[in-house]
Amino acid sequence: MVQGPKRPTAGGGGLKGAPKKGQKVTKKFIINATQPTQDRIFDPSAFATFLQQRIKVDGLTGNLGDNITVSNLGDGKIEVVAHQEFSGRYLKYLTKKFLKKQQLRDWLRVVSTSKGEYSLKFFNVVGEEGDEEED
Repeated sequence: MVQGPKRPTAGGGGLKGAPKKGQKVTKKFIINATQPTQDRIFDPSAFATFLQQRIKVDGLTGNLGDNITVSNLGDGKIEVVAHQEFSGRYLKYLTKKFLKKQQLRDWLRVVSTSKGEYSLKFFNVVGEEGDEEED
């Protein structure tokens, strides 16, 4: 049997970037809805209670406990702090679900502005304004 050269592995495999056992994970997400809040079409306090009722922890809704906190920072900003593994995509999904329930999904979209920060922005409807002026 001929063996090839041995290649050293850095770290010995495993998940990259994953925390070790017993290590605390803290993730912080901010949902910025200042623009629709100022236009009085979005209620951030209703959205915060929606998140508290709908976020699933260990497969159960409303099971936040001390692991996840949802707080209204005022001025249309909502902060979600998780002391366990938590996905930002799940937060985006719940935000879309709330917008659909409030019938705002046609006008607002959820955009990731930076890591851990999402903002609600209006769709650009520039093309329709030009058509109205020609009549």
